[in-house]
Amino acid sequence: MKDDERLEEFGARVGVHGDRRRFLSLGLGGVLLSAVPLRSVQAAERLKSSARIVIAGAGAAGLAAAARLAARLDGAKITLIDARKEHLYQPGYTLVAAGIKPQDYVVVGRTADFVPRGVELLEESVAEFDPEGNRVVTSSGKTINYDYLIVTAGLKLDYDALEGMDVSRIGKDGLGSVYLSPAAAAATWALVDDFTRRGGVGVFCRPATEMKCAGAPLKHTFITEDYFRRRGTRGKAELIYHAHNKALFSVPIVSEKVRMLFRERGIKTRYDHVLTGIDIGRRIAVFTTPQGKVEQPYDFINVIPPMRAPDPVRFSPLAWQTGDFAADGWMEVDRATLRHKRFPNVFGVGDVAGVPKGKTAASVKWQVPVAVDHLLADLAGGKSEQRYEGYTSCPLITRLGRAMLVEFDYENNLVPSFPGVVAPLEELWVTWVMKTMALKPTYVAMLRGRA
Repeated sequence: MKDDERLEEFGARVGVHGDRRRFLSLGLGGVLLSAVPLRSVQAAERLKSSARIVIAGAGAAGLAAAARLAARLDGAKITLIDARKEHLYQPGYTLVAAGIKPQDYVVVGRTADFVPRGVELLEESVAEFDPEGNRVVTSSGKTINYDYLIVTAGLKLDYDALEGMDVSRIGKDGLGSVYLSPAAAAATWALVDDFTRRGGVGVFCRPATEMKCAGAPLKHTFITEDYFRRRGTRGKAELIYHAHNKALFSVPIVSEKVRMLFRERGIKTRYDHVLTGIDIGRRIAVFTTPQGKVEQPYDFINVIPPMRAPDPVRFSPLAWQTGDFAADGWMEVDRATLRHKRFPNVFGVGDVAGVPKGKTAASVKWQVPVAVDHLLADLAGGKSEQRYEGYTSCPLITRLGRAMLVEFDYENNLVPSFPGVVAPLEELWVTWVMKTMALKPTYVAMLRGRA
């Protein structure tokens, strides 16, 4: 059966007949980025307000929040602050590093292209947050006062925390790293392509910090192993995944499934191994373990750096002062409302939020409407009952053409969008289609407030 026929057959099972594009939209919209359509938001009565609202960061969360606020407010001054000229589709980096998509696949367009009418874009970065004074200071020294602040500043890739790491050498000497940039992802694919033809020792790992899309290191490991099999060179390779703790995934049932797949495919696992250094010239990775430092030679390594809140947030009053999220500076927000616990006119959404789950595009989709609804309720003199329950989605690619759709919440409950149709722990072709074909256009719709 051809791929199109399989898609039509699956569409018929869920009640969508004769329209392939409609099925793709429904599939991913419902699974990953579904929400109230924008037309219903626009149809709601616009709230008159002269409030000054600053959104710090024009990534997925910032643009989506700006779109929703612009659609609901009449007279408010909304300022979006971000120095980035391009908007990049970060969920696509893994696909580029796996040779599935070209480098330019992740370039969605100019940031300015997604700024809604009536929202001012200030093309600078925020250098200082002053929540006591209700103001931010930009990189040029400009002071912007606000009545409400939404921090959507993303996170910082802390490559400098790895001793010996040199990002300029990504793509050389067996050193791969997916997250740095589209060019780094493409350079990583060139290494994987060569490595899976020649063979050798492949090293995979993840940091001990919170990170965006915690399933990405697993995806890259699975995809690399599958390329070896398809090329008939699997016997030439030793693949080793280094887990930062005693699990492979934060959801126990998913961790066990991955463990079983790793064992079935001959991928070795080492637990409680945290990458802390690298000797690029000698091709040796250095891990910290409960027993001390361990050196691991490699022919190929996928380095994923520690991830922390951006410095202006991390070293500001907005950061957690105590607890698990304090060391890396994540924003101190209520996990259900995304409202700051000490500064009630401040919200933290997306990667920067110090909550137990939620550093994915799917999480942004669920977080933004909650934060915006609470802000609008404040302006209207009311109260919002909206809550974010920690929804996170990970289309976990386990081989080329197959993926598991893992959806879960704060309590590690599996929360499948298609119960009885798309089993969360099955390697399915339709989940692969969602990840590689349908997610990006739905993501773009989210930026415009339409998903």
